[in-house]
Amino acid sequence: MIKKSFVKAKKQYKVTFEVPVEQVGKGRDVRVLGTFNGWSWDKGLPMSSGKNAYKANIHLAPGEYQFRYLVDNQEWKNDWDAPGYTASGYASDNCVLQLDKVATAKKATAKKAAPAKKTATKKAAPAKKATAKKSAAKKADDLKRIEGIGPKIAGLLNDAGISTFTQLSKATPKKLADVLAAAGARFRLANPSSWQQQAKLAAAGKTEELKKLQGELKGGVKK
Repeated sequence: MIKKSFVKAKKQYKVTFEVPVEQVGKGRDVRVLGTFNGWSWDKGLPMSSGKNAYKANIHLAPGEYQFRYLVDNQEWKNDWDAPGYTASGYASDNCVLQLDKVATAKKATAKKAAPAKKTATKKAAPAKKATAKKSAAKKADDLKRIEGIGPKIAGLLNDAGISTFTQLSKATPKKLADVLAAAGARFRLANPSSWQQQAKLAAAGKTEELKKLQGELKGGVKK
């Protein structure tokens, strides 16, 4: 998981990286390596271990960065919630973090107060649809738990009717390839060859077996 907030005084973003303990195990040395520290283990950003997750903070200027997590200087892990992925050139994918330039706030504040009265009484009707969507969403699984699937790819799979681990485990390689190909060149780089196997374990609640398998993967592909 990645959290970011713009710090006006520094003109930089405070970025918080977070890795669930279940993804890497307890008592590990986990560091964030990326284009912002030359992919160096020695200069890697150390992550402190908490009860449920490893965390680390860093300040970065606006721009695009690539990163991954390295465990004990030997196991690469991707962020389950990375905004995007790109090919590393080494048969794996790097996570992509985009930090946009922040526009000045003056123009935004000038237009806030006026339209409030007109819109206040109109928006009560669609409550039933909203609650229906929420109940449907609860049945969906978090496909980002699958190594190699980030938020954007998870969204593409949902749009294609794949929203649970069971559905993903039964999806044919051709269907997965077609979903990625239809989304454009950037997503054709993703390799779904292990997604069904991971999803089958996740659907069965076999967390330890899933964790072991993911330890053998790099960007969703076996090392």
